[in-house]
Amino acid sequence: MNSRKVGNQTVIYVNQPVILSSYSIVGPMEGKGPLGKTFDLVWTDSLNGEKSWELAESKMLQNAMQGALNKSGIPEAEIDYILTGDLLNQIMASNFAARALALPFIGLYGACSTMALGIAVGSMFLDGGFAQNILVGVSSHHDSAERQFRLPTEHGSQRAMSAQWTVTGAGSLVLAREGSGPRITAATIGRVLDYGGKDVNNMGAAMAPAVADTMVNHFQDLNRKPKDYDLIISGDLGTYGLALAHKVLRQSGVDIGREYTDCGTMIYNPDQDVHAGASGCACSAVVLAGDIIQRLKSGELKRVLLVGSGSLHSPTSALQGQSIPGIGHAVVIEA
Repeated sequence: MNSRKVGNQTVIYVNQPVILSSYSIVGPMEGKGPLGKTFDLVWTDSLNGEKSWELAESKMLQNAMQGALNKSGIPEAEIDYILTGDLLNQIMASNFAARALALPFIGLYGACSTMALGIAVGSMFLDGGFAQNILVGVSSHHDSAERQFRLPTEHGSQRAMSAQWTVTGAGSLVLAREGSGPRITAATIGRVLDYGGKDVNNMGAAMAPAVADTMVNHFQDLNRKPKDYDLIISGDLGTYGLALAHKVLRQSGVDIGREYTDCGTMIYNPDQDVHAGASGCACSAVVLAGDIIQRLKSGELKRVLLVGSGSLHSPTSALQGQSIPGIGHAVVIEA
């Protein structure tokens, strides 16, 4: 059997998994942005009847996964595994959502790259014959992330202009070995890179070198160029990180062109005053589950490279003065 591993970091899927369905839920602020009409459900408030932001996030993730499951037409009993992750300590939003669904569960943590990581790992399960149907989902919540990683929202601290606004949302996909829909054809697993940045208010810059590194290796492994894709989109570098990623790619000899943009620059309008754009696990997840999947199904897009980006620091490491490691995981999705 021919190896599925290509080059340094890339795998190609022989039995290409299918995205049977997708579902996205966002908060009120995201619903007012330019992609508002592409989401399946917009909450009218960030608590939605729950007692805490953390419980609201978990409920949002549970509802998104149930929504994707309902749209797929696959009976719940035929889901082999749930692969989910979030930003909270011990991925509690995912744990609580998985408790409610009561299906075999694999928790993942790749920070904001978790959606791309979940798709890549889930596709390996499906391609290898270890599963028939997999439910992938991630979530983030602005207020729960602020409370954990920075300062309580009640504090009213002034945010740096390089800071990004964590997306309140959840995105989910049903992946299957058989069926119709966009297909996952390849994935490039990223390396953890750390260029010494310590500013937790500029995570886009911390993640950009790792995202660029994954893209360079992806193109080399598959002998492809950026123009081979209709769209190249990273997870949540925001405006500062996107500009830096473009610079690093140029220095690496990659002419990235106009095909490359970032989910973090798409979700909010300029007048929403989010400074450097969007971030969070849900950032790339809701853009993918909504806008990108819809454009793939309509034929507007034929081949997309999604590069999830993750800032792999913790509140403890930041307070101890440690620098911020970054990661980027890439998946190829084709109509």
